[in-house]
Amino acid sequence: MKDLRQITVIGLGLLGSSISLAVLRSFARVKVIGYTHRPSTRTKARGLSVSTEVVDCLKSSVSCADLIILATPIATFEKTFSEIANALPSGCIVTDVGSTKVLPHRWAARKLPKKVRYIGSHPIAGSEQRGIEFARDDLFDGAMCILTTTKKSNRQAVKTLKSFWSKLGCSVRLMTPAEHDRIFANVSHVPHITAAALINANDNEELKFAGKGFMDTSRIASGPANIWTDVLLTNINNTTKGIDKIIAELEKLKKAIKKENKREIEKLLEKARTKRAILVKYKYKKKELIS
Repeated sequence: MKDLRQITVIGLGLLGSSISLAVLRSFARVKVIGYTHRPSTRTKARGLSVSTEVVDCLKSSVSCADLIILATPIATFEKTFSEIANALPSGCIVTDVGSTKVLPHRWAARKLPKKVRYIGSHPIAGSEQRGIEFARDDLFDGAMCILTTTKKSNRQAVKTLKSFWSKLGCSVRLMTPAEHDRIFANVSHVPHITAAALINANDNEELKFAGKGFMDTSRIASGPANIWTDVLLTNINNTTKGIDKIIAELEKLKKAIKKENKREIEKLLEKARTKRAILVKYKYKKKELIS
């Protein structure tokens, strides 16, 4: 960690700007360079002082960096890796905050030079809001961050990134890219699809009668469609398998309701209630929920 002198954040939306602000808060001697291709976002970033410096040249933004963090949509990663490859200093660490990891690891292996070290990062933080104006320096306090590694991953780079995210307030877990994409298809990507389906299954007039429970259940459907489209299309097999599992559970309930099988309905609902109670207890214990 003592070797980190400059961190470059590529992409200054909610996550990128929040990372930049958190670094400024947590690392007194580290210079943070923010890059975004949009002139309007650069103007906002300078006005909000989200970085030590906000620049308009991608290659120059990374040329002296010890750590580069991609916080742009997943679909841009491969192109960005290609564009920065020749400008990266030897030994620097490249990571990203994308929600899928198998393809980013594959792209990094193809596009980045062997002199740099790529590790995947996925901080489980954010909101349905988007944009630099919603950035917060405490966004990662109490959050979990997944680091994805392979057999070829540099151990020192993993150690540095683990310390980095911990300093920003995260509890850090390590897993393989394939394991990450399988798990997060089930606990993140499919829930978003389910929330979207719940909204789309009702017409606008019916939705006016929705209560707090419906609003809580469907909240994540407010996420940006373009970002989530990229997530789903970079984790196709796991996501479609997850959808099949949801359909199977709905079919069980549908069958029980059609047959007026009260015992089976209660059994299925109680199973879910008990599993969620265990989950809530675990999250409180890990301080990932606030009472």
